[in-house]
Parts: sequence; structure tokens; C-alpha cells
Amino acid sequence: MKELIEKISTEFEAFNTDAALQSENGNKAAGTRARKSSLALEKLLKEFRKTSVAESKK
Repeated sequence: MKELIEKISTEFEAFNTDAALQSENGNKAAGTRARKSSLALEKLLKEFRKTSVAESKK
């Protein structure tokens, strides 16, 4: 569970950096990276939700 939380945190930091670059500087490549990170975050958060529910049932 801790590994998953670390992965989510790392991916969110990457997303936050790239999204800021796109919105502040109009960097198109950063926008592409931010969108890719958002998809990865979606998958990680679904995995977290599944793991969290399983842990709460123990």
C-alpha cells in the first residue's frame, strides 16, 4: 500500500509540474506529458481504491 501511495505522489508531482508549464508558458509538449500523467494517475487511483476496500474488509 505504501508503494502505491508513493507512486501516486510521484505521478501527481509530474502532472502538476507539466500542467503548470502548459498553463503558464503555453508549452505544448508539457501538455501532452500532463495528459499522459493524468491517465496514469487514473489507473493508480483505481488500484488504490480497490486495495483500500480490500484492506478495510480484513
